[in-house]
Amino acid sequence: MDLPPGFRADGEYAGKVYKLRKSLYGLKQSPRAWFSRFSDVVLSMGFVRCHSDHTCFIRRRSDGRCIMLLVYVDDIIITGDDASGIAQAKLHLQKSFDVKDLGPLRYFLGIEVARSRCGISLSQRKYVLDLLQDSGMLGCRPASTPMDPNLKLSVESGELLPDPSVYQRLVGRLIYLTNTRPDLTFAVSVISQFMHAPRLAYMDAVYHILRYLESCPGLGLFYASGNQSGLSCFTDAEYAGCKIDRRSTSGFCTFYGNHLISWKSKKQAVVSRFSVEAKY
Repeated sequence: MDLPPGFRADGEYAGKVYKLRKSLYGLKQSPRAWFSRFSDVVLSMGFVRCHSDHTCFIRRRSDGRCIMLLVYVDDIIITGDDASGIAQAKLHLQKSFDVKDLGPLRYFLGIEVARSRCGISLSQRKYVLDLLQDSGMLGCRPASTPMDPNLKLSVESGELLPDPSVYQRLVGRLIYLTNTRPDLTFAVSVISQFMHAPRLAYMDAVYHILRYLESCPGLGLFYASGNQSGLSCFTDAEYAGCKIDRRSTSGFCTFYGNHLISWKSKKQAVVSRFSVEAKY
């Protein structure tokens, strides 16, 4: 490991370099090696890997209490109704890794968590304001809807953008914003279909979404306190809405009690011959 340019070492350290015995950052296999090591430690604590998400680990007790552990690189969330088990899990992790307990969850990967007696609120307000600031849309004229309902984009809607990376970067950040903004799901799914060759009309649709975010940067999800019961799902589809390939778009949202837990808007894989088939 060479010294940085411009740094001069005098005395016994002149002309010398550091030799690393082990390197982690910058290696292609480092994420796999780190997660393998972390998984071994967590599984030895009695946790079971979730089948739908391999970064989520669950441990259940005989009395019904459970602990859930979610990891993203080196950021970890531990939650559940087993307070003593959570404390033991933290102590076990401290023996194997150099960890720091940040207390109750308030901010995680751009998602803000606010608690009250009424429940828990999830939002990405700071993420939205940073997005508007970086795109130069902070303080712009707000819009009342994420997308014009009469807008129909095609492969020839305007000229090609000279620098497609700007469009791709904005759409990528909007996709992450849909984690707490179900109202943006359909609009973002439409503009994300033109990442390979964006045009001026597509960029106008992105700016329309940013103008909508200017009007409501703090919207998010709210989960009320108290017991919830009952699983319900609502789904719908529009028929042949895409002018390019005549495919339909499906959408659904799932509620556990009054809490929204999953949602999606996606173009169907095949062309439906009539509206009943698209909805089915």
